[in-house]
Amino acid sequence: MTSVRTELPSAVRTSPRRTALISGASIAGPALAYWLNRYGFAVTVVEKASALRGGGYPIDVRGTALEVVRRMGILPRLREAHIELRRLTFLEGDGSEVASVDPHSLTGGAAGRDLEVRRGDLTDALYSVVRDDVEFLFDDSIDTFEQTGHGVDVTFRGGSRRTYDMVFGADGVHSRTREFLFGPEEQFHRHLGYCFAGFTMRNTFGLSHEVMMWNSPGRAAALYATGDNAEVHAFLNFAHPEPPFDAFRNPQAQRDLVAAVFADAGWEVPGMLAALRDADDLFFDAVSQIRMPRWSSGRVALVGDAAYAPSFLTGQGSSLALVGAYMLAGSLADRDHAAGFAAYEHDTRDFVTVNQDLVGEGDAALFPTTARALEQRNAMLRKLSVMPAARERPAHSALTLPEFDVIRPSAAGR
Repeated sequence: MTSVRTELPSAVRTSPRRTALISGASIAGPALAYWLNRYGFAVTVVEKASALRGGGYPIDVRGTALEVVRRMGILPRLREAHIELRRLTFLEGDGSEVASVDPHSLTGGAAGRDLEVRRGDLTDALYSVVRDDVEFLFDDSIDTFEQTGHGVDVTFRGGSRRTYDMVFGADGVHSRTREFLFGPEEQFHRHLGYCFAGFTMRNTFGLSHEVMMWNSPGRAAALYATGDNAEVHAFLNFAHPEPPFDAFRNPQAQRDLVAAVFADAGWEVPGMLAALRDADDLFFDAVSQIRMPRWSSGRVALVGDAAYAPSFLTGQGSSLALVGAYMLAGSLADRDHAAGFAAYEHDTRDFVTVNQDLVGEGDAALFPTTARALEQRNAMLRKLSVMPAARERPAHSALTLPEFDVIRPSAAGR
């Protein structure tokens, strides 16, 4: 276990301080840690990886989430890291071009305002504003926890034990915290009919600031060049009626499944499959949402994908994580856990729901499963290629962030 901590200045180390443990150091976890620290909590973040995960595929920050990162002071840094995607080209099964469109016309993003950054750039920016005030435990995880009248007794995988006033699960779609709290994932997992694999490979295609996407019924292959880089992000998406739960923790099974589905595919897919076999950054998952009737129980609450993953079809996963973290922490600023968790769910759920419901507005049509649906999609893209980009989707800014008072640690009782 690696522990990183810089103590708060003695001037603000007043007692009592509420204590919080956050499981997960991706996006929702560090964002929640930042805001909880602002409201007087002593925060620990535990992360099973040995360090922050760098690199990664590009992600979007849109609408209300832009205001969250502005209030955190990291908007200028993210603006510098912004990827300007200029073109999205769709290809027929034989590799010929269907249409080339403005990416914003499909995403519903606002040109010149929204952000697209590498995942690692966002996690680095979030970590930079919390690392001096928050304890990070890398290469460790929660083994068990038990709620009592005085707090949550936690046993870590590394063997240590601690008690916290509250525990938060920010540990993703396949959250172990959620499983501890509410039971198996299957009851909350809304499968959207697809699986995908993402990884990096050499950019031998001459691509720059663009995406090339090949489709056949039920299959899609994309190459995403974030700049004039030596690497591209490869993406393979395919229809799969049921989530392959057995493959989620078995990388070899994931590779075998993808290779079988795309075995006879054309275009650049054979080279992508060869790169997949050797990729050390493979990310595989089902295209799915997490839908839960409640996000907390007792002194434990969930945030981000662990509570309400919207799926990549919405492009809103990172934005929901940032907004949810802000709302959760702010709801606890001057309330106990019971009232704070209730306020968090009451004030945030409509925003989450309207963004999760974006999957019903045609995004899945980008990945048709029949020849007829593919023809209809291509006809739509040809029309879109000669139209101006659409306006920002209202769902992205459907919540106006409230202002929460920053309180001194001494004001927070257990």
